[in-house]
Amino acid sequence: MAYQLTGTVKKIFETQTFPSGFSKREFVVSTDDKYPQEIKFECLKEKAEILDGVKEGEEVTVHFDLGGREYNGRYFVNVNAWRLDKGKSATPTATGDSPPDPEDTSDYSEEEDDVPF
Repeated sequence: MAYQLTGTVKKIFETQTFPSGFSKREFVVSTDDKYPQEIKFECLKEKAEILDGVKEGEEVTVHFDLGGREYNGRYFVNVNAWRLDKGKSATPTATGDSPPDPEDTSDYSEEEDDVPF
């Protein structure tokens, strides 16, 4: 199931590339709600290109999927962005408007499961 969220880009991180060749890029969007939330999204593989041309402080609508998994008795949630629209009269910045295949687990490698907490 696909979701979307509108807010302001607070932070864009550099692309991370792992020894296996897997890459991802993360960014944070702050919502404009009464109690603002700061949500960290990740773009996997070629979807990292949707952040090209986006600047911190811009208003965006993020289209994303939620994913979850268990690793060593701990549970993790991934918020995977697959399309990004800029501003109120947004035009898509991703190629294709369909979300990635949820059955495709090739995006995940053991190296990315090392968490700092």
